[in-house]
Amino acid sequence: MNRRIRTLIADDELYSRDELKHLLASFPSIQVAGEADSGESAVMKALQLQPDVVFLDVEMPKMNGMEVAKAMMELKKVPLIVFATAYPQFAAEAFRYEAVDYLLKPYDEDQLKQTVQRIEKHFLPQKENEQAKPSGKLAVEGDGEIIYIDPSDILYMYRDDKISKIITRTKEYESRTPLKDLESRLLPFSFFRIHKSYLVNLDFVTRLTPWFNGAYQLELRGRDEMLSVSRNYVKALRTKLEL
Repeated sequence: MNRRIRTLIADDELYSRDELKHLLASFPSIQVAGEADSGESAVMKALQLQPDVVFLDVEMPKMNGMEVAKAMMELKKVPLIVFATAYPQFAAEAFRYEAVDYLLKPYDEDQLKQTVQRIEKHFLPQKENEQAKPSGKLAVEGDGEIIYIDPSDILYMYRDDKISKIITRTKEYESRTPLKDLESRLLPFSFFRIHKSYLVNLDFVTRLTPWFNGAYQLELRGRDEMLSVSRNYVKALRTKLEL
């Protein structure tokens, strides 16, 4: 997960801040960007740090959590609010401020996990809503029948004279469909052209080895043969493969 959710913890009790910080450390998506020990400090820290979400204690002296939430609604960047308190009677008022959740102390780890999942849905929609791969299969015609191949089973394909060879985990197929047409059908999947005549499934790539004149050889999981990567495709291939 590349995106981390900047989080501010506001609580006048050091023990409560430390406990919550410890619990949040188990979630890779959460980055505790700062802490505040009072309502006034929470507003100032929100201005300075511009957090994505604030875990906000309700009962704080001078400026309580509800007052802090009201002030934060006026900020240029309005953070999500998660109220945290030992008192359940404030829940109805809390949701007037569009709170993501209302946590009761002492913190329940399962409830906190659900809270973080709600936050992730807001800031990291790709986690659940990544571009969906179509459920269809690649149709290959031959010998009076149509074979349907799951794209996730295809390791690579290449053009040999006027025939496209499709290599899967267990079998090899032939098709008269041009490689460029197969490539366009497989755009939603992890296929990449490494040579004018070769298309590989990046999910199976295990190794790139320098060859000569800037070209590379590519190794696929479960196969003994090495595939040649044209030097014209090496840079783009590495960009696709590497974090």
